[in-house]
Amino acid sequence: MSELKSISMDGNIFGITLNYKCLYEKLQAQFNEKPYVNEPKKPVLFIKTPNTRNASGNIVIKKKGEILQAGPALGIVIGKSTSRVAENDALAHVAGFVTVNELSLPEDSYYRPAIKAKCQDGFCVLGTPVAADAVTDLNNLTLRVYVNGELKQEGNTANWIRTPAQIIEEISEYMPLNEGDIILTGTPFGRVDLNAGDEVRVEIDQLGSVTNTIQEEGN
Repeated sequence: MSELKSISMDGNIFGITLNYKCLYEKLQAQFNEKPYVNEPKKPVLFIKTPNTRNASGNIVIKKKGEILQAGPALGIVIGKSTSRVAENDALAHVAGFVTVNELSLPEDSYYRPAIKAKCQDGFCVLGTPVAADAVTDLNNLTLRVYVNGELKQEGNTANWIRTPAQIIEEISEYMPLNEGDIILTGTPFGRVDLNAGDEVRVEIDQLGSVTNTIQEEGN
């Protein structure tokens, strides 16, 4: 694995929700009901604020009475600032890719991801980025979630609705992307609930893994 230890990942963190066909299909009927009545035509974005940044090996705090869920996601690390880039040139602006555990509370609305659900302290565990040219078959990588050593969730980037190149094209159409920004490409269907004392590991083929222990607030 070719790691990019010197590459900045201190920019904005943007997330794409509903980017796996397996998740979208489970919710598709809801999109045609009130209050939305229409399915989303463009990527549905959310942010992970600076306080969410976390690293492998650290403790993640779970608040009492809340349900905490793991979120396996492949992150795109922008290496060269860009605006209004075409899909066929988009990957030239990518420095690398990174394994992310995009922790979240359960979401009531995928159209309007909640700040409370997404932006609590430590809710974005970032691994070490791997050089873009070292990742082969980007659109066919397996993501796995292990809890206490037991496989609990599995997905594959072949199930993406939008590839990284398509995501970059659509976002950069209306918003510049800068060196150090990270784009999370979504999580597959089947988020796993985590309990106090659990050790959770998210791994992605060719990109490595991140591991954290869950601790209940006040303990």
